[in-house]
Amino acid sequence: METLKDLVKNTIEIRTSFCYTILKEVRNTAPVIKKQRGIHMSLEIFGQSIPNMPWQDRPEGCKDVIWRYNANPIIPRDLLPTSNSIFNSAVVPFESDKGHFAGVFRVDDKERNMAIHAGFSKDGIHWDINPEKVEWINDDPETAEANPWQYGYDPRCVWIEDRFWITWCNAYGWKPTIGVGWTKDFKEFHQMENAYLPFNRNGVLFPRKINGEYVMFSRPSDSGHTPFGDMYLSHSKDMTYWGKHRHVMAPDRGWESKKIGAGPIPIETSEGWLVFYHGVLESCNGFVYSFGACILDKDQPWKVKYRCREYLINPREIYETVGDVQNVTFPCAALCDKDTGRIAIYYGCADTCVSMAFCYAEEVVEYVKAHSNKY
Repeated sequence: METLKDLVKNTIEIRTSFCYTILKEVRNTAPVIKKQRGIHMSLEIFGQSIPNMPWQDRPEGCKDVIWRYNANPIIPRDLLPTSNSIFNSAVVPFESDKGHFAGVFRVDDKERNMAIHAGFSKDGIHWDINPEKVEWINDDPETAEANPWQYGYDPRCVWIEDRFWITWCNAYGWKPTIGVGWTKDFKEFHQMENAYLPFNRNGVLFPRKINGEYVMFSRPSDSGHTPFGDMYLSHSKDMTYWGKHRHVMAPDRGWESKKIGAGPIPIETSEGWLVFYHGVLESCNGFVYSFGACILDKDQPWKVKYRCREYLINPREIYETVGDVQNVTFPCAALCDKDTGRIAIYYGCADTCVSMAFCYAEEVVEYVKAHSNKY
């Protein structure tokens, strides 16, 4: 017959075993939970902390590496009384002590003039866009005379050293090339010389100098809808004279078989430069713009380390498939918090409005590596 002493001993052993099992399960699942929340990362991100960046958790049951904001689009086409459409725009953290954001936005007015407007936000989602277009200041009278404003669209924006640099598709002799300018407050904007001769689009700067030089993506094109297009990069010591051109990637399979172009500012990670880019498929119903990702070498960014065979986002929601130009998802900006690895991507939809999508840097990098051909 079991004594009271034995009964107490057995009870303690059972409870101890039970507690150990629970503790073991907690320890086994804790790293997974942290990774899903972007807290525990093996990937190092070189950038800035954005503790208040816009974010929405992955929907329950969603297995996609990138997921859409459930209140898209965040900027409707008619946000301004004079706007026909607002899309393909760039945003950055601004006034970090206040946790605010600023941006440059493509606004096509009801005359269908293409221009760039400045905008501000307290949360990165709800935006106040200036009704008047940016008036560029040319500090060099010769530049002002040689390069009068004609049109501009699809801007990108990045902080490098002591100012925000802006690139956009700029008209030179009514032909597209890459305009370059800067601002410190998003109120006064200074224009420099164009980076290239026409025809060129998708000028995207890297967020720091590499080997002492500024580096910029571009995509040589034509004056129309360009049924071709490879990604190149160029170097400059002063943001004026660009050379040392390098070929990066050409169009490849299905979803990106017609042409490709750089999207948001590259994100520097311990695996290399994480680059989101758009790819175009020519279907029987016209061009289809999707976007994917690749990883480039940190010191020689014209060398591709990994390139995802699959797109990450393609047009499927109504605001992406229906608009002024059907079937377009076109990324132009990405906020990345180095502490959590969270990324918020801003992308133009159907050449009509602006939407957002979210992901974790580490998950995207691992996905790209797992779905890449060898380079």
